Amino acid sequence: MIRVLIERHIAESLESAYEERARLVLQQAVAAPGFISGETLSDSHDPNHRITLANWRSEADWDRWFQSNKRRELMTELVPMMDKDETITVLHQS
Repeated sequence: MIRVLIERHIAESLESAYEERARLVLQQAVAAPGFISGETLSDSHDPNHRITLANWRSEADWDRWFQSNKRRELMTELVPMMDKDETITVLHQS
């Protein structure tokens, strides 16, 4: 199993629109082969900073979802609501 840490920063005043679209991305990820679980957290010192921690069966499963047309399509609506590029870190247990 791997964990994927996704960090995003939402532009001011777009929080509710972002939340709505981000839920759709998560719903589609849940249906992707290899997805185990995930949660999204808000930074207590910066309410526009969102962190998603997702568990995937393998890095290959994550890569398949990350490269998928479905995720790319959903992200085209999400990216304009962010004021920074998302950062993704793939984590393995040591």
